[in-house]
Amino acid sequence: MDKIAKALWNFIEKIAHGVLGAVFHVIGRELPDEVFASFMQFVKFGIVGASNTLISYLTYVIGISVGLYYLAASILGFVVSVIHSFYWNNKYVFAADDTTQRNLWKSFCRTFVAYAGTGLVLNNILLYFQVNVLGWSKVIAPLVNLLITIPLNFLLNKLWAFRNK
Repeated sequence: MDKIAKALWNFIEKIAHGVLGAVFHVIGRELPDEVFASFMQFVKFGIVGASNTLISYLTYVIGISVGLYYLAASILGFVVSVIHSFYWNNKYVFAADDTTQRNLWKSFCRTFVAYAGTGLVLNNILLYFQVNVLGWSKVIAPLVNLLITIPLNFLLNKLWAFRNK
């Protein structure tokens, strides 16, 4: 699995380097390594986030389809998605190099808190308001909330949860 994941990330990185390099070439500039590294981190976070969102949403929909209360299904989706997100973000998105020490337990707790603030607390407050006050569909409302929670999650993960010592 690890070899497949690395091959996939390398393939994505080559495509992204070609595209971003072409854009920089068109504007008459050279692509700085730091710019590319930041861009790739954002792309990888987006890919992990998309799969994470799908896992969370599918868990939520399955939960409500088997009779779980919608907020309980939301919490279940949150827990499953945080575990998934932590693994991929730690291993591939915000990976520490060989010279950097990272306390995995501390990073996991920070990831959990970062996602809890946006994916659990904020999302469920918005979900409750949208479903019970505005009368929105409990299937559609979580999708709308992504416009708020995804950017906040990226910033919290980059600047706090996976911050290197």
